[in-house]
Amino acid sequence: MSPSPVGPKPTRHTTIRQGPRPLALHLTNATGAWLSSRAALPLLKSGLLPWRPEFAVQGAALSLALRAARQNDRDANDSGDSAILAALDTELMRRADAFLEGLERYRQHPYHRDLPDPPILWREGTTRLLDYGPPDGVPVLVVPSLINRAYILDLAPGQSLLRFLVGRGLRVMLVDWDAPEAEERGFTLSDYITRRLEPAAEVAREEAGAVPIVIGYCMGGLLALALAQRRKQLVRALALLATPWRFHAERGEHARLLGVLAAPIAEAYAPLGEVPVDVLQALFAAQDPLLALRKFSRFAELAQESAAARGFVALEDWLNDGVPLAIEVARECLGRWYGEDLPGRGEWRVAGEAIRPALIDQPSLVVVPAQDRIVPPATAAALADELPRAERMNPHLGHIGMIVAREAPNAVWLPLASWLLGQRAP
Repeated sequence: MSPSPVGPKPTRHTTIRQGPRPLALHLTNATGAWLSSRAALPLLKSGLLPWRPEFAVQGAALSLALRAARQNDRDANDSGDSAILAALDTELMRRADAFLEGLERYRQHPYHRDLPDPPILWREGTTRLLDYGPPDGVPVLVVPSLINRAYILDLAPGQSLLRFLVGRGLRVMLVDWDAPEAEERGFTLSDYITRRLEPAAEVAREEAGAVPIVIGYCMGGLLALALAQRRKQLVRALALLATPWRFHAERGEHARLLGVLAAPIAEAYAPLGEVPVDVLQALFAAQDPLLALRKFSRFAELAQESAAARGFVALEDWLNDGVPLAIEVARECLGRWYGEDLPGRGEWRVAGEAIRPALIDQPSLVVVPAQDRIVPPATAAALADELPRAERMNPHLGHIGMIVAREAPNAVWLPLASWLLGQRAP
C-alpha cells in the first residue's frame, strides 16, 4: 500500500495550559488537605488521632512533642495553644504558596513539544499508522493505550523510546488512535481491534515485507494480545509493557469501585457519545488525590530553565493532553475489565472470541514495572504466568517512568531493543 498523500500532521500542543486537569478537583483536594490538618490538631494534641499502621510510631512521637511544647509555652506565658496554631497556619500558608507558585510557573512555562510527526502509512477514521523507519529495519508495530496520546513514546529529544529503537535498527510503526469522532463514538473494543488495529497490522506487514513484532503498552497490550491470538500471521512476537490482565489480583477493591462507576458514567455521558477527558483524569486522580499537590510544590523549587523543569512540563503537557473515550469502550473497560475482571477470568471476548493468553504461542516478553501505581504489578505479572513462551522483566520504575525516566534507557529501552532484535526473522 502506498503512503497516504496527507503529509505529516503538525505536532499537537496547547497554547494556554489547562492543567493539571481537572484543575478544580486538584485545588479542592489540596484545600481539603490543608483544612483537615487544622481540624485534626485537637485530636493530634490529645493523642487520639488515628494513624495508619505505618505512621503510628511517628504519630505518637509527634503527639508527645506537641503536648510537651504546649506545656513549656504555658509555663512561660500561658499561650501554648495559640503559638502552636499560629505555627501550623504559617506552615499551611507556605505550602499553599508553593503549590500555587508551581501551578503558575507550569502554566507560564515557555516549553512546547516540537517533534514533528513521521510520515503516515495508512489512516482510517481518526486512526493513523505512523512510520518512523528505517525501511530496512526489523519491523515493529507499536500499540499504545486508547486513553492517552501515543506521543508519550516519543515525548522529546532524549526521551523517545521509539527513536531509540529506530537507532538500534528497528523499523517502528506506531498506531496513533487520536480522539474518537462520529464513527468511533459508536465503537466497542471489538470494533477498534477488528476495524482499526487488524487492518493497520496488515499494512505494517505489507509495507515491511515481513511479519512485525508487536509492542503493546498498558491498555494497548490487551489489544495487542487480541491481535496475536486472532491474527497469528500478523504477529511474529509480542512485547507487553505494563499490561494489566488479572484486574483483581492486587488492589481489587479499587478495581471493583471503578466497575460500580461504569454504568452511571456511561449513562451520564451517553448523549455526548464519549466520556470527557476531565472525567477520566478524575478517575486517575482518585488513586492518589494529593499527587498534584506534591509534584507542583516540588516543581516550584526547580530552576525554570533547567532540564528537570522542561522534562516536568513535557510530561505534564502530555498528561493533560488526553483524549475522550467512546461510551461503549468506557463501559467495557471500567465495567467488564475492572469491575468483573473478565480478562483474568478468561471471559473477555473480541468479536465473540474469548481471548486467552494460553492460546498465544508466539515468543513474548512481559515487562512489569515494580513501582507501577497505575497497573499494580500483580495484575500485569499474571501474563508472564499464562503466556506459554514468556520472558519477564521487572524494572524498578513506575508505569510512565519506564518510558521517560532518566533510568529508562538502561533499565528498559536497551534490554527491550535487544529482545526485539533477537526475534527477527531468520
